Amino acid sequence: MDLSIELTDGVVLLRPFQLEDAKPTFDAICESLNDLKPWMGWAHDGYQPQENEEYIRISRARWEEGTLFSFAITDVNSGEILGGCGLGQKNPVHRFSNLGYWVRTSRHGRGIAGRAAKLAARFGFECAGIIRAEIVVAVGNEKSRRVAEKIGAHDEGILLNRMVVGKTIYDAHMFSLLPSDFDLEVRV
Repeated sequence: MDLSIELTDGVVLLRPFQLEDAKPTFDAICESLNDLKPWMGWAHDGYQPQENEEYIRISRARWEEGTLFSFAITDVNSGEILGGCGLGQKNPVHRFSNLGYWVRTSRHGRGIAGRAAKLAARFGFECAGIIRAEIVVAVGNEKSRRVAEKIGAHDEGILLNRMVVGKTIYDAHMFSLLPSDFDLEVRV
């Protein structure tokens, strides 16, 4: 699949991570580590530049396989890295995918995660062959839950013992977005 794709709503631009994003993305992660650690299994004290570089390499390889679509969220005007968003854990049989997002701490509260999530979901429906995007949010992650609610994701309830982050088991809110939410038809 095309690694040069760009998605925008005029405020944010999503594009696949590039190797030259390693340093600015690492800086965004370091700035945001205290906000990310409770909810993102990959975020930990001592996070190293090499871990971020390896993630970018893996995400580009998985993109080409069509199993992971990981986007850098950038400011449409300045190109600044604002965070990350992606469709992962794609189920090839039932055609759903997990939709995740994070935004650097200094840019919280500006609707960036919601804009990115909607762009990524639409990409999934139009280009990646999914029929459902699931947003799984640990109980207690209020910022992420509010993003899902604000973009009109369907609240499907709480799933018990749904996710593990580090050594903590969480119940999780299940939200979904569907092609019909974007006035798109499901392609079988």
